Amino acid sequence: MQGLAASSRVVVLAVLLLLLLLLGLAAGAADGRRRLVSGSPDVPCRKMTLYYHDILHDGANNTANATSAAATSPPALSNATYFGMLVVFDDPVTEGQALPVEDEPAAARAQGFYFYDEETRDISVVGGTGDFFMARGVATLRTDAVEGLFYFRLQMDIKLYECYV
Repeated sequence: MQGLAASSRVVVLAVLLLLLLLLGLAAGAADGRRRLVSGSPDVPCRKMTLYYHDILHDGANNTANATSAAATSPPALSNATYFGMLVVFDDPVTEGQALPVEDEPAAARAQGFYFYDEETRDISVVGGTGDFFMARGVATLRTDAVEGLFYFRLQMDIKLYECYV
C-alpha cells in the first residue's frame, strides 16, 4: 500500500475490515446457534436423561432387529461372565424407557464399541449432531434393565458443559 494516497489506503483498509467483519459474522452464525460455556463443574449448561437400547446379535435368530454384535469372542472362563467381550453397536437412544417400534424414529443413535464392565461408568460427550452439535460434557451410564442375555437398556444422565443453542 506504499504507492497509494492516504485517502485510498483508508478506503482499502475499510473495505478489508468490512470483509473480515462479514466473514466473521457469517462463520459465527452459520447455523444460527450461540455458544454457552458453563462457568462451574457443578452447573452444566444443559442436563438430560436418555435411554440407550442394545439388542445383541445372538448368532442365530435376531438378525433383523439386532443393533450390536460381538467383535471378539469372550474368553473361555469357568464362570458365566462376559468379561472381555468387545461389542460394536449402532443403537437407538430414546427420551423414554420404551424401545422404539419399527417406524418410530429414535431421539438419537449411539455408535461405537463397548466392553462389558462396571455397574456405572462415565464417558465423554464430544460433539455430535442436533442438540449435541459441538457439545462437550459427561454422560453417566447405569444399567436400567436387562432381559435375558441379549437385550439391555442403559440410563444416560448427561451433563453438557459446552453447548450450542
